Amino acid sequence: MATTLFKLHRPLLVPAYISRGRAFCAAAPPISFAYRAFFFNSKITTLGRRFRCFSSMNSVGSNNNHSNPLPMINNKQAKELWLFNTMSRQKELFQPKLPGKVGMYVCGVTAYDLSHIGHARVYVCFDVLYRYLKFMGYEVNYVRNFTDVDDKIIARAKLLGEDPIGLSRRYCEEFHRDMDELHCLPPSAEPRVSDHLPQIISMIEQILDNGYAYRINGDVYFSVEKFPEYGRLSGRKLEDNRAGERVAVDTRKNNPADFALWKSAKEGEPFWESPWGRGRPGWHIECSAMSAAYLGHSFDIHGGGMDLVFPHHENEIAQSCAACDKSNISYWIHNGFVNVDSEKMSKSLGNFFTIRQVLEVYHPLALRLFLMMTHYRSPINYSDILLESASDRIYYIYQTLYDCQNVIMQNRTNVGDSIPSGTSACITKFHDEFLMSMSDDLHTNVVLAAISDPLKAINDLIHTRKGKRQELRVESLVALEKEVRNVLTVLGLMPTTYLEALEQLKEKALQRANLTENQVMQKIGERNIARMNKEYEKSDTIRKDLAAVGISLMDNPEGTTWRPAIPLALQEKLVAATS
Repeated sequence: MATTLFKLHRPLLVPAYISRGRAFCAAAPPISFAYRAFFFNSKITTLGRRFRCFSSMNSVGSNNNHSNPLPMINNKQAKELWLFNTMSRQKELFQPKLPGKVGMYVCGVTAYDLSHIGHARVYVCFDVLYRYLKFMGYEVNYVRNFTDVDDKIIARAKLLGEDPIGLSRRYCEEFHRDMDELHCLPPSAEPRVSDHLPQIISMIEQILDNGYAYRINGDVYFSVEKFPEYGRLSGRKLEDNRAGERVAVDTRKNNPADFALWKSAKEGEPFWESPWGRGRPGWHIECSAMSAAYLGHSFDIHGGGMDLVFPHHENEIAQSCAACDKSNISYWIHNGFVNVDSEKMSKSLGNFFTIRQVLEVYHPLALRLFLMMTHYRSPINYSDILLESASDRIYYIYQTLYDCQNVIMQNRTNVGDSIPSGTSACITKFHDEFLMSMSDDLHTNVVLAAISDPLKAINDLIHTRKGKRQELRVESLVALEKEVRNVLTVLGLMPTTYLEALEQLKEKALQRANLTENQVMQKIGERNIARMNKEYEKSDTIRKDLAAVGISLMDNPEGTTWRPAIPLALQEKLVAATS
């Protein structure tokens, strides 16, 4: 399975803009093309206009895992945050409705199958926002729903001969497993449609009472013509809207764009009792009802993927405002797509990889890094070049910090608090770049590029002759490691331990290479014998054969070791694409 997946995702599209990295000292662990090609700029896709509806750390050696409290970095603390609001098509200063508190609702998955990496991008994106808001000191009420009543769920349950609610419950647990692997913090609440029918029915009744909906033979439809502001989020005109989103076209409707709030029961489908007869809710009403139940009709942030701008979020706005004229969401935040061959990755198109498939051959934090290496509003093209680059890069980060940790542990006695001015300047520069980049609409890609400077400083102190002689060397390493570790924690990239992550990354590399550790060590032994016999051509062939499948050999006075690397063929394609 691992080999098959690796062959499936050949390079599809390499970003046109590649930033150059700095050279590392020769003594540092070797860095492949990933360092030079990891970060890139890309065009930002934006939607919408402004619209109001309508009332106006720890000590070294005890690494944090993703569930630990976020660090409060000293020096300059984050004071403000600018977020791109889809409604206004511009960045706006984030100002919560209640000082010190944030209400955030993010649309969750329709739980009928394993989630794909398009889903992973959505929830990693909003996990970063959640973490950064908490880092800024806000008390965040983060609500993320599960859709467990839906046409797709019912169809899948019929196919498998299962109960729809039971099927959905099973895939909700699978989703939790994926999110935990990706270090996404659990939200404050995870409401499900099947548990909130009273709230949904109550909201539909209010919409009907306010004159924004109508009934047809047990069905209830929202009348978009009754809501003049319809289309403000997406910028669509009413005449441009199409019928048939997730449902069959219904000629009984007053307008083809009218959408279902309640669907009458069909034979063999789950149903609930309502004032309009037995049935179940339409897709959009659930989020309006559940967000209001947990956050009120007026809250700060509503988020999701770009594909939800229309019709889902457009319909949410209409029905929420129709139910309560004080409905008001300040910021609509949307992340870009994950594309395959320039097409949106989705289950409906069949061009997707599940999170589970990708994690069979790549480390979860390599996938998280891949998803964060592009600004959240820009599209990502799924590519094994970028996944290999992410894996290579995160291995380097953890190897550097692990080496740093070992030096510190060996010199724990007589470690003071003072650090040289050069180290202080490096830390301050990185700290400021972190705050500036994150406060400017969460530019994680810039932060991940900026981390190169403190890592290089660590490697210089560990491996170079000049660095080893530097005054207050250990104090510098302690301060640098702490700053990098704190930032990684805010980004959700901190492993349980560096060593464990390195071992796991090596295991994944062996899977992709279709080799075992013993086979690699056997090749190293054969190469050592060839070198002793001065059979240099054979020695070089062994090195190249291993490099071709992503295994890099490193010779040092203690012997030869290996580490994961980008396979040579992918490096060559990367060079060709960027030359």
